[in-house]
Amino acid sequence: MNKLETAYFGGGCFWCTEAVFSQLKGVVSVLPGYAGGTTKNPIYEEVSTGRTGHAEVSRVEFDPEMISYETLLKIFFATHDPTTLNQQGPDSGSQYRSIILYRSEAQKTLVENFIKKLTEENIFPKPVVTEIKLLDKFYPAEDYHRKYYEQHHQRPYCQLVISPKINKLRKDFKELLK
Repeated sequence: MNKLETAYFGGGCFWCTEAVFSQLKGVVSVLPGYAGGTTKNPIYEEVSTGRTGHAEVSRVEFDPEMISYETLLKIFFATHDPTTLNQQGPDSGSQYRSIILYRSEAQKTLVENFIKKLTEENIFPKPVVTEIKLLDKFYPAEDYHRKYYEQHHQRPYCQLVISPKINKLRKDFKELLK
């Protein structure tokens, strides 16, 4: 196996981002967690208040020989609304903001250029508000959040919020699926 790389994406509830990215060839693991804030070792109940500064994010470990960071960006922006500030669907608060946490200047440049291209091509009817921030620390979420969609896909939230994202992924990116 080639050297793996890591990306960090927050596009609302981490159940959604985990479910989307875990479907892709070249993605080795996806772990929900918290990042972007100031509280050390946060727990779900704290992050849910919106007062920790953290967002719900997913750590995506991938093989860049099989799937590029830019392809992950394309999927990220296609499967959530990057134009709504602190909200995705029924989830509202800063913990649900659109955020990309980069680990290198190369990742930062790719993200900035990608958003610039989206803006120039008027892909979205409103400006992209995705926060771009250097990753300080990632805190894994509690075990019960892991593989949530896989284990609970029949629950109403999963059916109403996550399944449409998975359906879009399957329709628009079928060649990238495992």
